[in-house]
Amino acid sequence: MDLLEATIRSVSPLDHLAGIQARPLPAVERKTILTLAADHGVAAEGVSLYPQSVTQQMVLNFLRGGAAMNVLARAAGACVVVADFGVAGDITEPATGPAALSRREVPLPAGEPGCPQAGGREAQGEVRFVNAKLAHGTDNLAAGPAMSRALAVRAIERGIQLLEDEHARGLDAVATGEMGIGNTTPASCIAAVLTGASIEVVTGRGTGLDDAQLAHKRAVISRSLEVNHPVSADALDVLSKVGGLEIAGLAGVILGAAARRVAVVVDGFISGAAALVAVRLCPAARDYMIAAHRSVEPGHAAILDALDLAPLLDLQLRLGEGTGAALAFPLLDAACHILSEMATFSVAGVAGPIAPTAGG
Repeated sequence: MDLLEATIRSVSPLDHLAGIQARPLPAVERKTILTLAADHGVAAEGVSLYPQSVTQQMVLNFLRGGAAMNVLARAAGACVVVADFGVAGDITEPATGPAALSRREVPLPAGEPGCPQAGGREAQGEVRFVNAKLAHGTDNLAAGPAMSRALAVRAIERGIQLLEDEHARGLDAVATGEMGIGNTTPASCIAAVLTGASIEVVTGRGTGLDDAQLAHKRAVISRSLEVNHPVSADALDVLSKVGGLEIAGLAGVILGAAARRVAVVVDGFISGAAALVAVRLCPAARDYMIAAHRSVEPGHAAILDALDLAPLLDLQLRLGEGTGAALAFPLLDAACHILSEMATFSVAGVAGPIAPTAGG
């Protein structure tokens, strides 16, 4: 094995991707960002700078192709699926928007499992909408359970089905994204319970809270845990009592992807909370995850440590939506192309290292 080949084989994310796909030359040509949206009753406690109506407004922005996630998805050649799992308002916007005008066509490898048609073509950069609404938001977790255990299970199952539907279209890798005003609060609750870290460690400023607002947010989280007594050994109990519908749906997406041997590029803090729930439900799911980045939210570091995942990027992002995962896609693309297209020293006729002489 020459130096170049040894170097390539030492890149763990590429080895990881090859293992997930069970092929020596992995690919991420067919990639989709699944952005799940839902509202949270705890927003009534004033844990966010923005009104709850922004969730619905941002979903419409996604569908029109105007959000950061859309721009980065187009640059990465990824499809975007926006799914309403529990937005307080009803989404009536058409399922396609101007983003579809920027899509580009790429060939699919003939005969690959999951391709809609061998040798066919898949539109990338398009935006599609899925109505997966289960409720008009969760209840206020600071006053009682966010949702019933049965509803949490239904959200997970709907996430699995969403992944199944995308897999049927042809899928090499899926990225997790989310939208929901106030959702760093349930994510912090989940992180505190499932990692054992303190509320102070896992709770950040979200959309930009000042010191007084951050202290209030931590107090709300403390009250939520006291009111609900989530059981750390029971991930479904934690999810139903202090979680969110989009978090539950993303946990389902991750579980479905693992079952289909699809790589999951996990975005930021909220997606990380969903990943942690998925792993507590099925530990083997962790082997199908690639951490896109480390969020500026402090709880994300605790989650990544608990999952033993090393992020590809650390850009101090806090946006969510799937933006960090979209930024990671080109890195994975580049790694795959290096492995499949770059010549080794021996093939290129480049000399190897000089053998050491006796005595150094």
